[in-house]
Amino acid sequence: MFTNSVIDGRYREKREWLTVILQMRYSVIPAIIFRVTFCGFFGGLISLLNYFNFPVTLPAKSSIVPSLVLGLLLVFRTNTAYERFWQGRQLWGQIVNTVRNFARQIWVSVEENEPADRKVKEEIIRLLVAFAIASKLYLRRQSVNRELEGYMPKQWYEKLKKMNHPPIHIAFWISDYLQHQYERGCINPYQLTAMFKLLDRMVEALTCCEGILNTPIPLAYSIHLRQLLLIYCLSLPFQIVNEFHFWTGIVVALISFTVFGIEEIALEIENPFGYDPNDLPLDAICIAMHRNIEDLITLAPSVRHWKRISVNLETHNF
Repeated sequence: MFTNSVIDGRYREKREWLTVILQMRYSVIPAIIFRVTFCGFFGGLISLLNYFNFPVTLPAKSSIVPSLVLGLLLVFRTNTAYERFWQGRQLWGQIVNTVRNFARQIWVSVEENEPADRKVKEEIIRLLVAFAIASKLYLRRQSVNRELEGYMPKQWYEKLKKMNHPPIHIAFWISDYLQHQYERGCINPYQLTAMFKLLDRMVEALTCCEGILNTPIPLAYSIHLRQLLLIYCLSLPFQIVNEFHFWTGIVVALISFTVFGIEEIALEIENPFGYDPNDLPLDAICIAMHRNIEDLITLAPSVRHWKRISVNLETHNF
């Protein structure tokens, strides 16, 4: 569960340097440790060969141009990955805002002419959260599971498990409900149009998320960058061994840690909808939406309640 204590804990971790430096959960060290160790040992081997007077040195100036090119490539790679990450966060922010506004409009605007209308309205409002959860599962390439079971009748849940695109089917149920309420006279044409626009915004945000998911960084670019990184890190000992001698392995390991770490961070965040520690907290976002909806259902007054108040005011000539 995403609680205030979790938020406070993350804030403290950002403020406390020692805690941040030593923690491994959000770090890329486990992913790159083998590569860094390999390059460090290779640098140590070159320093050992240099100690025994083997010709293993290269001019230090020969690394200037490759370093500049590699730096530009890493900057481009990181910026591109973060742009995808931030775009994904904005789209999920749009989903959250739209769900809140949509739920409020349904709860306040749709009239309840029969006792059963309240229960149906609650089910439809909970379908808005179900849309977000189904979108999360769809973006993670997961099938419908028990996360959705409590948000809809059992027959709907069983039917949803057979659908190829569950979020779109949930959107269909919501739009079908709105059209039915319009035909019953429970909402007017302007309210229907406004609600359909909100539903369109939800589907549009999901479609844009699919665009991020289905358009990865070209594989040729990733392969070429990794090849350059490996060549750079393995050629580095030959260029610095005359200056650092037996410290060459440590220096190479530190530089390898830097460049491999930057590339790994970009790889981790380029698909922001997955399970990596630094991906978007979609589970927490869905939990927050669930709480918002349940609070709305519990606390928000109905249209009929305000009608009674208006009648009482007119009766007492206020």
